[in-house]
Amino acid sequence: MSIVQTRLESVKDLESLRQRVLAEQDLIAHRVRVCLGSGCRAKGAPKVFERFRQAAAELGDASLVVQTKCTGCHGFCERGPIVVVDPGNIFYQNVREEDVPEIWRESAVGGRVVERLLYHDEETGKPATTCEAIPFYNAQHRIVLAHNGAIDPTRIEDYLAAGGYAALAKVLGTMEPDEVIDVITRSGLRGRGGGGFPTGRKWRSARDAPGEPTYVIANGDEGDPGAFMDCAIMEGVPHGVIEGMIIGAYAVGSSQGYIYVRNEYPLAVKHLSIAIEQVRELGLLGEDILGSGFCFDIRINRGAGAFVCGESTALMASLEGRVGEPRAKYIHTVESGLHEKPSLLNNVETWANVPHIILKGAKWFASFGTEKSKGTKVFSLVGNVKNTGLVEVRMGMTLREIIYGIGGGIRDGKAFKAVQTGGPSGGCIPAACLDEPVDFDRLTELGSMMGSGGMIVMDEETCMVNVAKYFLQFLRDESCGKCAPCREGTAQMLDVLTRITKGEGREGDVETLERLGELLEDTALCALGKTAAYPVLSTVRRFRDEYEAHVQRRQCPAKECPGLFRYEIDAETCTGCGLCRKKCPVEAITGERKAPHVIDPEICTDCGTCFDVCPFSAVIKV
Repeated sequence: MSIVQTRLESVKDLESLRQRVLAEQDLIAHRVRVCLGSGCRAKGAPKVFERFRQAAAELGDASLVVQTKCTGCHGFCERGPIVVVDPGNIFYQNVREEDVPEIWRESAVGGRVVERLLYHDEETGKPATTCEAIPFYNAQHRIVLAHNGAIDPTRIEDYLAAGGYAALAKVLGTMEPDEVIDVITRSGLRGRGGGGFPTGRKWRSARDAPGEPTYVIANGDEGDPGAFMDCAIMEGVPHGVIEGMIIGAYAVGSSQGYIYVRNEYPLAVKHLSIAIEQVRELGLLGEDILGSGFCFDIRINRGAGAFVCGESTALMASLEGRVGEPRAKYIHTVESGLHEKPSLLNNVETWANVPHIILKGAKWFASFGTEKSKGTKVFSLVGNVKNTGLVEVRMGMTLREIIYGIGGGIRDGKAFKAVQTGGPSGGCIPAACLDEPVDFDRLTELGSMMGSGGMIVMDEETCMVNVAKYFLQFLRDESCGKCAPCREGTAQMLDVLTRITKGEGREGDVETLERLGELLEDTALCALGKTAAYPVLSTVRRFRDEYEAHVQRRQCPAKECPGLFRYEIDAETCTGCGLCRKKCPVEAITGERKAPHVIDPEICTDCGTCFDVCPFSAVIKV
């Protein structure tokens, strides 16, 4: 039974409850923590968790208590499902349902290590017992993700034991609103949603804006392909977001908050809903919070999946029940936002940083990072990299340190080609820039952006023209269509790119793309439209030779665009098994059994079936 049962009337009550929770947890020496984040769930973690719960229920030794608990995302999604056993903080990877009895018997109860399920270094083969010994983790600096993988997001007791709501108690018990804003300002925290606007300055503007009420909003509408940072934060530490919002509301004088979550995040909505109900019961939301006289409540709103609703004014239009379309920003939302009232909107990750800054101080947060980009940033590291997952690093860490040091380098021994940052509106950064630091300003100088934190790694077999086409198609489809430059410009650019990737490019096409991109940047209504051409402009700037090869020679150097390369069978490698001949849909392959086969280029449609099915890699692209 939970010991969290009564409403807290003061800061003293909160601290008394925290001590009771800690005392209760001290009685449990053995724990099995199973990651139930979305990534591990997709790999069967719920069944693993249920088997551990059954084992705990059947434990016959009354003198031994083993707690099984679910946690949020550990970040190392490539190696999920992940299980951690205490004492010892023993880290197990790729755990399957059939592995549970052995882990339970040997590790959870017996105190021994199951070595075959440990992480093993790729080069040395040496096992790592704890996550701290794994390169993926030991190069990170976790603030926002510090509790992910450690606490149960559905139990407020876990968050309290980890120091949760101590920052709120400090604010309500000892600080004036202006002092809170001053701490956030001096910390150098910038918005983590993409724009990088100084958070303290935004809070000050919201507090000083005339009119009532003032609304506080968390933007959890994460629509970038390959991005799942905000999802993992809301799923894993929902109370961190909520505590940050309560502190921000106190600072700017708000009584009502909203968390806008995309509809595709049902687990995040579930955990946030549970957390909000828990803090309401405790009296940390609602009337007279901790006896301070301060009143504030939060409501969750689910978005309908429109990418444009990640833009602040479109998000607020959606909150009002209108079509999610952006508006011109000659009037700032801090002055006239939701319902034309002062509105403070920050990204989920920004809010989650706030309690840590309040507890440890502005100087602490500003002590790491770069001159103009302080603190850490959470990235989703995906694509052609060995260790995909969620990472949190100090601002200023180089791309090489992230991709090779944490990510483990490129899959299958291939060469690194580019990394796309900043979501679909971001740019592609080439290998020559691997040693550049990752911060707001430098990424912009490189023709990309920080964005919300997506980082997609591409190898030598990636066609950059096709990459530009993919992202532009996404942006064309997601355009709200309100302004002509975005509605028509993205469509025209996509038409040109489609022709180029089909081998139908014409002289002047590249220059046309550049002109259209500049027009979009200068005339589109909102930030999403203004940056929609970035994937095209950055690839033209950095990989112009690939565009020229497509247009002038009708060739795709990466051998990715159908029709701009051909398939051949290597006679020395081919064993004559006949599988490619049997699978070819147009009967373009001939050859005798146990003799090298041949592809007729006049018949071949470049479908790639032979390439996919050949068990000996004898089919090659030329």
